[in-house]
Amino acid sequence: MAASKVGRALAKGLGIRLNYRNELNDEIRRGESVFSTTTADTYVEEEPTTLEWVHDILPSGHELVQYTRSLFPFLDWMGSYNLQWLAGDLVAGITIGAVVVPQGMAYAVLANLKPQFGLYSSFMGVLIYWFFATSKDITIGPVAVMSTLVGNILVKAAKTNPDVPGHVIASCLAVIAGCIIVFIGLIRCGWIVDLIPLVSISAFMTGSAINIAAGQVPTLMGISSYFNTRASTYLVIINTLKNLHHSTLDAAIGLTSLTMLYLIRAACKFAAKKFPSRQKAIFFIATLRTAFVILLYILISWLVNRHHRKKPKFKILGTVPRGFQNAAVPTVNKSIIKIFASDLPSTVIVLLIEHIAISKSFGRINNYIINPSQEMVAIGVTNILGPFLGAYPATGSFSRTAIKSKAGVRTPFAGVITAVVVLLAIYALPAMFYYIPSAGLSAVIIHAVGDLITPPNTVYQFWRVSPVEVPIFFAGVFVTIFSSIENGIYTTICVSAAILIFRIIKAKGRFLGKIKVHSVAGDSIIGDSGKPVLADHGNFTKSGGSHEDASTRNVFLPIDHGDGSNPDVEVSVPYTGIFIFRFSEGFNYPNANQYLDQLTNHIFATTRRTNLDHYDRPGDHPWNDPAPRGKKKKALVAEQGDRPTLKAIILDFSSVNNVDLTSVQQLIDVRNQLDRYTAPSVVDWHFTSINNRWTKRALVSAGFGYPSVTEGDNSLHRWKPIFSVAEIGGSDSAAQVAENTANEKELKAARTLEQERPSHGDGIHADSDSGLSSGDIKGVAVKASGRVAVVHGLNRPLFHIDLTSALQSAIANVQARDEFEGRGGPGIGEVP
Repeated sequence: MAASKVGRALAKGLGIRLNYRNELNDEIRRGESVFSTTTADTYVEEEPTTLEWVHDILPSGHELVQYTRSLFPFLDWMGSYNLQWLAGDLVAGITIGAVVVPQGMAYAVLANLKPQFGLYSSFMGVLIYWFFATSKDITIGPVAVMSTLVGNILVKAAKTNPDVPGHVIASCLAVIAGCIIVFIGLIRCGWIVDLIPLVSISAFMTGSAINIAAGQVPTLMGISSYFNTRASTYLVIINTLKNLHHSTLDAAIGLTSLTMLYLIRAACKFAAKKFPSRQKAIFFIATLRTAFVILLYILISWLVNRHHRKKPKFKILGTVPRGFQNAAVPTVNKSIIKIFASDLPSTVIVLLIEHIAISKSFGRINNYIINPSQEMVAIGVTNILGPFLGAYPATGSFSRTAIKSKAGVRTPFAGVITAVVVLLAIYALPAMFYYIPSAGLSAVIIHAVGDLITPPNTVYQFWRVSPVEVPIFFAGVFVTIFSSIENGIYTTICVSAAILIFRIIKAKGRFLGKIKVHSVAGDSIIGDSGKPVLADHGNFTKSGGSHEDASTRNVFLPIDHGDGSNPDVEVSVPYTGIFIFRFSEGFNYPNANQYLDQLTNHIFATTRRTNLDHYDRPGDHPWNDPAPRGKKKKALVAEQGDRPTLKAIILDFSSVNNVDLTSVQQLIDVRNQLDRYTAPSVVDWHFTSINNRWTKRALVSAGFGYPSVTEGDNSLHRWKPIFSVAEIGGSDSAAQVAENTANEKELKAARTLEQERPSHGDGIHADSDSGLSSGDIKGVAVKASGRVAVVHGLNRPLFHIDLTSALQSAIANVQARDEFEGRGGPGIGEVP
């Protein structure tokens, strides 16, 4: 109580008006007794409060417990683990292990690191991820695009900071990027990836695939020493063509291994169609093609180079140390961070979009939902802990994820099986890795990234869905080819964001008209024999009755048929002087001016001033609206004389979720502008389909939602309240029947008293279209056979449930005003 008094005193001292609105709350609370007895309880909508908002935002104790548990999703399924799941995980885990070992080493070379670092990254990725995973299909490890970015960073660092080993920089990059991603995931801001559109991801994947493939061709042909293979893609392609005549024996290894990879895949695809009963076995053969080709060329390389270890006939991988030789606490300091600081945003973006996009896609395919925020935690923790064993940045792999899904993986625990396979490779196979041909690894990379290129049919589908985004796609691809992968990412994201902002700013609303439609099944109209919504005596039909299949109904379409509706169907103006305007892209500060300019321009073009003699003398006209002279004046008067005056505006807020200070202030300005335009009358503002309580609060604070009443104004007495009501159940009970009888008696007595009361000139009596029994808000009554209640608050009579109720209210009040003004206004017919 004391705090309230202090607050009021402080507000008074600062000149803050706490009670600056007149919502007629007292009028409604006192005057709805008849309405209350015929329904359940009078409903007055309360405003949301700041404390309520804070309460909704702050987590409760139970929510904190749920949040903590959600950080370890394996707790939800590990207790139900069984042998059948284990069998599926074993098959999938071993299969992925056979794929990730050669790919990991190939991607490490692509990252300008030694092959063992790819194995370290592969091991830590699959080992750690399953603790935090919400996707059973994702395989975390080295990927082509991320490896390319790391390689570019290390190439630049070798020139600027030659004293810092490359793997130290890569490990530091993984830790910093991992910390950023973990933070985003812990605060549950996984929605941030939704800011990156599909077209950006597709352009990024396609451009990166072309960039990586072009960069691997020189190694495939044995000519990588003749030029810089990490230059812009177009330069690499040009230099490759120029130096093809320098090709070495590596070309024989590379081209044959690449051809073999594609031939095995094509043969397996054909065999799967030919022998559908053996698809599972054929799938595993196709999956293991990479391991088979690498093993075959290891054998060939050993046969060719076993006596030429110091000077091999073609380039081979060389010594791969056994075990985790680079395990150490990663070095993180300012000097190292400065080396890759400019590349950190693109690193984080690549780690996120590739992983989240893949996990969402396979989640939909396999009918489960991933948590993007938790996936960020998984990626981040993997990249934070991985560098302790020498790993570099890792994320989800598309090719390995697809293989894992098709292999029948059952749970994320399959990653542990893969980790065992990789661990065996690290300790048992390094001697064999020595003979792996570099050209063979390049063939593996080219074969892997080939599937990332967006096929022409998909691009055509983009064109069919959204033509404006196809140029963005090609822009991203071309920038990647002629500049870099990072610039391609930034280009597509920035251009997509610019188009989105432009669409919001230049949004256009629609002026709606009314048509009556019928639903036709075959050659008969649905509901043609149905009963009317209201019986002759005004009672409601029970829910589920025939009124739900009424033969006709009113719908609202754009008057200009801008939605593609049949132009032969005539859309009629809802009512003379009443305009229905629908927002299309929300209603906030970027587009508020655009919307309201469109609204006022249309109104000024189709209506006239209420008072044609608003300006007494030519000099009273403003400079932008000079007085017409001579023939122009007569023509203008004749033209405007045929136009209606503005009566009411209905705003459809079905696409509006939030409003802000700018949009509401501009709405106030337009209201004032139109009130001057219609003086001495005023414009009624009706709102429909408001979905947010805070939006209602904002509009009410600006004076919308209820009739405006000024001092000495009797407009309330000519206002006709119309509310939407609905049944609340219990209409068949005996107690309800007795209550209805009592209510009927009370209602008849109230109507008798109303008829005996002296009539006032400004009163509006009950009529058939509204069902109201008095001329002001104190006489609202609804007669119903069941228990009904208002849908929206009685203190917000100009906020409506749909366009139909808004139009009914607008028409009723326009007619009431015309009747009131036609009788001469206040004081006419009053008893002295």
